[in-house]
Amino acid sequence: MIVYDKGNGTYTLHTRRTTYQMKADAHGVLLHTYYGPRLDGEDLSRLIQYADRGFSGSPNELGRTDRTYSLDTLPQEYSTCGVGDFRLPSAEAEQADGSLLLDLRFAGGEIRAGKYALEGLPAFFGDSWETLSVRLRDPHSGMEAELLYGVDEEDDLITRAVRLINRGKETVRLRRVMSFCLDFRGADMDLITFDGGHVRERRPARAPLRPGVQSVGSLRGTSSHQHNPFVILCGHDTGEDHGLCYGAALLYSGGFLASAERSQFEDCRLVMGIHPHHFCWTLAPGETFTAPEAALVCSPDGLAGMTRCFHRAIRERLLRDPCRGRRRPVLINNWEATEFHFDADRLVGIAREAASLGVELFVMDDGWFGSRDSDMSGLGDWTVNEKKLPGGLEALVPRIKALGMQFGLWIEPEMVSEDSELYRTHPDWALGAPGRPQARGRAQLVLDFSRREVRDHIYEALRRVLDSAEVDYIKWDMNRSLSDVWSAALPADRQGEVYHRYVLGVYDMLERLHRDYPAMLMEGCSGGGGRFDAGMLYYTPQIWCSDNTDAIDRLTIQCGTAFCYPAGTIGAHVSAVPNAQTGRCTPMETRGVVAMCGTFGYELDLSRCTPEEKETVRRQVQTYKDRARLIQEGDYYRLTDPFYEERYAAWEHVSPDRREALVSLVTGSARAAMPFLALRLKGLDPARRYRVNGGELFGGAALMYAGYPLPLFQGDYQAVQLYLEAVD
Repeated sequence: MIVYDKGNGTYTLHTRRTTYQMKADAHGVLLHTYYGPRLDGEDLSRLIQYADRGFSGSPNELGRTDRTYSLDTLPQEYSTCGVGDFRLPSAEAEQADGSLLLDLRFAGGEIRAGKYALEGLPAFFGDSWETLSVRLRDPHSGMEAELLYGVDEEDDLITRAVRLINRGKETVRLRRVMSFCLDFRGADMDLITFDGGHVRERRPARAPLRPGVQSVGSLRGTSSHQHNPFVILCGHDTGEDHGLCYGAALLYSGGFLASAERSQFEDCRLVMGIHPHHFCWTLAPGETFTAPEAALVCSPDGLAGMTRCFHRAIRERLLRDPCRGRRRPVLINNWEATEFHFDADRLVGIAREAASLGVELFVMDDGWFGSRDSDMSGLGDWTVNEKKLPGGLEALVPRIKALGMQFGLWIEPEMVSEDSELYRTHPDWALGAPGRPQARGRAQLVLDFSRREVRDHIYEALRRVLDSAEVDYIKWDMNRSLSDVWSAALPADRQGEVYHRYVLGVYDMLERLHRDYPAMLMEGCSGGGGRFDAGMLYYTPQIWCSDNTDAIDRLTIQCGTAFCYPAGTIGAHVSAVPNAQTGRCTPMETRGVVAMCGTFGYELDLSRCTPEEKETVRRQVQTYKDRARLIQEGDYYRLTDPFYEERYAAWEHVSPDRREALVSLVTGSARAAMPFLALRLKGLDPARRYRVNGGELFGGAALMYAGYPLPLFQGDYQAVQLYLEAVD
């Protein structure tokens, strides 16, 4: 609900449990007055104080005598640049005279039903939303900012976006555009970021805000394995189930920056948006630049409450999922069994074995196209290699379908091999400045997806493949970071647009696939989790979480990912042991339990499995099918912290009506004389009784407050699952 109080000039955004408020003051500065637990009927601008602060100057219109009013001390909705606020700016605009001055003042607001949409960018959607549009204008240059706020009342979600419009007569060059600015009175908070690297993604890092600026971001052209575009601000004492916290997720799959500044006056400013590195956007008179959307959640109930708000909103208001309302298929991928070396009969044999165990989707990985017998060649030539697959997909896919299985395909459209027909014909289609050698990543170069003709060529080639047979699923991969970022299609003074135009080009391709193949399930991937962000989820409702498939490493990777992103978006599979990344051996049962906290599938050669292992696979597949809706649609609870608890990791999925729950637990290394332990569950109805694994009855209150007794495990890396069903 959005309320405008004409009497005091406040705009107040209410969700079910939170309130967000702003107000334009007498000088037209749009002040941020409050974001926190729900309040009603208050003008909270009275909390803002004024004083003469040294080295914090005043706007010109106040004259020479009033030194108590300064942009440098006021909480703002969208901070200015170069005109007296010395904290983090939200936008920087280089004017025609070379100055970097932007003085944004309130010019009006409008409340309307429904959710705004963004041109060429992902955004949350839904019928029950309301939108607030606030206009700010620089009276000197004519630059205008339209601040957009979407309110999803039920899910406690507020979205932010901004459009910068050049209403002046001169061309402006945007040097920085943040999607939102959030000012807090008081900086006694912790910043939590999610960091790591390839095969060790999204480990939470928590530290108190120190004086100055703390930031994370990506210069890689993708959201990256190293830092995720999701951050949390919270009180020092905020824990899993108590305390106030604020989560912010950017819907953007390119280079980003999230910065928190603790100022000299002990307040805090958080900004987040496109990374300013190598960003410079030319905005001619009348043109508009649209920044990516960000999603904000304020939770009065700790980190777990924030997580569940994001999960519900992403599932219901962001994913365009062809499997909505039904279970995702259990898949098997042929990569570990064959790598590049296969023929049609080998693939059909793998599919036949998998189908006999209940697997439903066969995915043909790398090596099916062009002259692709290694990762040194073939990328860009999207035609079926008929030496491996005589008759193409037209011959292979019916054989897979005859087994009762769906068919999926791996692609990597953004890349090109130097040893390819495409590169030999169009070398200028790869990113790279003239006269300079290009850096390689995984023996491949990056196609210039900022160019329409490049995207059109790749899309038409893929379309011919997809139209040749019934393809139910594609995995879109991207296996290197961007370098040598220079486009032959843009003049020298516009090369600062390439990074962002590249991301828009990726979104354009994904949107075309969504439009032309609406029933096809798409999974995102970038060397695993290198582009796991809310923007990509708008196009690909599941993302391969990490190239690290070790079950024990996955406990932390998946836990960190699930702070924002729902289980149903997390690509997780059972792979072979010893594990390729760690060399660790874990029981098949344990690998299955871990993979069930995701989309579930297999990445191994089933022909090498023992009869006992195959029976375990059959049992796991059936268990997942029985519990998939609970896992994908239930509320998620972290029962332990796997980053610090070494004895075991445990998590829980609870149905929205609290009648069902699935508890999963994996132990660490075995120790002698282990203590007796009871696991306290969460989210149950304390007044109900629950049958555990079809046996004993326990009260919901007893399970939550006293706990469930754990067995004394023998051996390393053991696993157990508890299925709870209410009996009354």
